[in-house]
Amino acid sequence: MRIGGVTGWMRASAITAASGHPMSNHLYPEVSAHVMRATETAHWLEWRDWGNPIIAEPFEVKDGFIHVPDRPANGIAWNEEAVRRYAY
Repeated sequence: MRIGGVTGWMRASAITAASGHPMSNHLYPEVSAHVMRATETAHWLEWRDWGNPIIAEPFEVKDGFIHVPDRPANGIAWNEEAVRRYAY
């Protein structure tokens, strides 16, 4: 998000690939999981489950690996009831 979205990420990914430096994410792991798969020098995915209470079907972590679901778009569907409950 702060890197300029997917386009910004892919631009930075090209720079890290050209220089041989590893690239990791910081926050927004549900989206980062997707772009890390397209990152040549992907290093590690920082995972936080902070969004799980408002995500209808949170991504699953097994044996230290994130399992990206086979769903349309970024795979995130909001738990609308929880979103209303936590809104302020």
